[in-house]
Amino acid sequence: MLHVDHVSFAYNTHIPVLENINLKVAKGEHVSIIGESGCGKSTLLKIIYGLLHLEVGEVYWNDTQVLGPLHNLVPGETYMKYLSQDFDLMPYTTVKENISEFLSVFEPQEMKARSLELLEMLGMTDFADTKVRYLSGGQQQRVALGRVLAQEPEILLLDEPFSHIDNFRKNDLRRNLFGYLKRKKITVLTATHDHNDMLPFADRVVVLRDRYIIAKGTPKNLYEHPKDLYIASLFGEANKIPINIVKSYADTKRRIIVYAHEFKVSGRSGLEVVVKSAYYMGNYFMIVGVYDGQDIYFHHHTPFESGKVVFLNISIETINQRMTDTL
Repeated sequence: MLHVDHVSFAYNTHIPVLENINLKVAKGEHVSIIGESGCGKSTLLKIIYGLLHLEVGEVYWNDTQVLGPLHNLVPGETYMKYLSQDFDLMPYTTVKENISEFLSVFEPQEMKARSLELLEMLGMTDFADTKVRYLSGGQQQRVALGRVLAQEPEILLLDEPFSHIDNFRKNDLRRNLFGYLKRKKITVLTATHDHNDMLPFADRVVVLRDRYIIAKGTPKNLYEHPKDLYIASLFGEANKIPINIVKSYADTKRRIIVYAHEFKVSGRSGLEVVVKSAYYMGNYFMIVGVYDGQDIYFHHHTPFESGKVVFLNISIETINQRMTDTL
């Protein structure tokens, strides 16, 4: 088990980047760390890996304390691998050589089989003998994934692992990689800003904001029951509106979270908004309207002209569900 125990951290100032972080991750569990840019996701992974010196708090993997750069000449532990956003590749050697660098040369057949297995999973078989310097950013990111997986670590830390990879490759790679890690029972922490990295794959989600953990839970629970607009917005466009504006019979002014796709356009009653703009999204249009000076986001199968007045409603099921989530 990974145990992050009352960790606080600041760089060269007295302003904490992270404060009182407590986290336990079971063996084989996949935890996603989400939050806006600058909230401390990458810093937390670096602390867990031992790249940063801790003055407050401790990190343990099972009974072994993870020690920082003041204790280890070469930071990091043998049982743990970290994929940073810098990739840390050898540009003048081939893809195959990069992936097999840390495998034993005294077991050539095993090294070859392991390298081929990872090349196939990452979709890089055709580039095995290509020097890394000639690859695109997305291809280099896939090679970097292969390097951290080569020795099959007990715990894997991934920092925005698909940020440079195009959508054509990204969806298959997510399924292949996270399926592989789950089968191997490798513990995974993924720092990401993309809900597609997390919703289908994570066992649990940790939400960071303003240096604190503000929420933990399964992806399904956090998505369906967001306790505030910040959490909901990490999953997609969302709104916070008073219930009685949409349902006049509701004897309360409590505000609830409503995702853009949960609004239904009505003929003559509901939340009255003035359309500001429409954006084609493929199988729907994202409409931006205005109510009482506030932008309201909703989906519709056709666009609306700017200035048009439309009415929005929400299902009673959504209202009942969110009534217990927010204040």
